[in-house]
Amino acid sequence: MQTVAITTEYITLGQLLKLTNCIHTGGEAKAFLQANKVLVNGQPENRRGRKLVPGDLVEVDGYGAFAVARR
Repeated sequence: MQTVAITTEYITLGQLLKLTNCIHTGGEAKAFLQANKVLVNGQPENRRGRKLVPGDLVEVDGYGAFAVARR
C-alpha cells in the first residue's frame, strides 16, 4: 500500500488518480472511473470529485491501494 500525503484539508479522487499515475491527465478521470473498479473505504466509487480526507483508503483494481494521510 502506498501513502499519498496531502497538505490540504482534502484531495479529490481525480487528483489522487493523477498523483498515483493511474491516469496521465485529469481529463481521463471520468472514463477511467467508468472502466475500472475503484473502492473508497470498501465502497464502489465513480465520482472523480469525491473528496478524500486523511484516513481514507482507495483501492484501484490493477494499480493497488492508496492511503490518504496528512503531510
